[in-house]
Amino acid sequence: MADNLQAIKQRFGVIGNSEAYNSALKTAVRVAPTNLTVLITGESGAGKEVFSQIIHSLSPRKHNTLIAVNSGAIPEGTIDSELLGHEKGAFTGASDKRKGYFETADKGSLFLDEVGEIPLATQARLLRVLEAGEFIKVGSSKVIKTDVRLIAATNKDLFDSIQKGKFREDLFYRLATVQIKVPPLRERKEDIFLLFRKFAADFSAKYRTDVVKLDEEAQQLLISYNWPGNVRELKNIAEQLSVLSENRIVGKAELATYIPIDNPSRMPVLANHFNSNGEGDSYTERDLLYKMLFDMKSDINDLKKVLSQIIQGETDAISPEFSRELVQEYANNAPIISNRDNLNKSSAVVNDGAYVIHDSEAEEVEESLSIADKEQELIKKALIKHKGKRKDAALDLGISERTLYRKIKEYNINE
Repeated sequence: MADNLQAIKQRFGVIGNSEAYNSALKTAVRVAPTNLTVLITGESGAGKEVFSQIIHSLSPRKHNTLIAVNSGAIPEGTIDSELLGHEKGAFTGASDKRKGYFETADKGSLFLDEVGEIPLATQARLLRVLEAGEFIKVGSSKVIKTDVRLIAATNKDLFDSIQKGKFREDLFYRLATVQIKVPPLRERKEDIFLLFRKFAADFSAKYRTDVVKLDEEAQQLLISYNWPGNVRELKNIAEQLSVLSENRIVGKAELATYIPIDNPSRMPVLANHFNSNGEGDSYTERDLLYKMLFDMKSDINDLKKVLSQIIQGETDAISPEFSRELVQEYANNAPIISNRDNLNKSSAVVNDGAYVIHDSEAEEVEESLSIADKEQELIKKALIKHKGKRKDAALDLGISERTLYRKIKEYNINE
């Protein structure tokens, strides 16, 4: 099996020797000769699509079509037509009848990436295709048979989507006959430098330059980085270095200019916490987000304490200049840390060069730590920044345009 696995890696250009990655490959090889539906899970950029190619190429369907579809890139209003096809005149703009992917991929395989983004109505039609092997085109009443092997992939937690009513439980179990989990790059540390060398060699041949190499300290930085963009991000950095670096031996300082380590969500991996069995548990982006929110709350509480001291006249240690700045900061952040109506009842007046706050009916209001609230705020800011252009706002937020459209409807955001 080991020799066979190595041959498959060479055939498909797969780099990796980590135990978790080899386990995923072995599962793909074993399930390939069957007709079982496969669900591939893993973070964005982890390399899920190559698993669909391996499964199709090692299956009896290898001489027929493999169609790869990014479900998240298809607008909600046209996804039924894309997958199932439509008849002429089925809707405005349908000037001709069209075959859908299920009809085109008959006798072959269909790879549905970002399957968690498919709308509920379309999920019901997809379930019918999987269970009965038949579908009806948009605008038609004729039942069409199809023989397609479905391979799905997602970077979402579908169990969470099921709990929120955004994904059908019956469809999940139909898709996940066999599950393959592709580990993120940060869990494949022994593979990071191997992948970098492969990419560097490829780009050296492509751009006709000498192969870029890393010194020992740069290698350590490469391995310690968290890689939120996974293999795709590593490949991009290897390409940038191959084209832009004037040195063929890159040091830690130069590599750091290409790795955005100043962003908390993209910093090198924090030290692991270990349990009694010695098993590590790395911080996730959610952990870092919660930490950021609690740090923000702590800062605001400190500001409130200082303001309380000013109100009580304990201003000996506080300069007039700092008092002014503090009151101004308080006013600027009033929507977050104070009730606006109560703030209007307070006044700040200058007394001997310092601000003195008279508060007749101040009410302390806890700031919201809801992720949903923060998400709404970010979406609104992105829409304002890009003057209502959803495509640009979605790109800035790092989500698909269809996901942004759904969030706008969900939060009832006025554009």
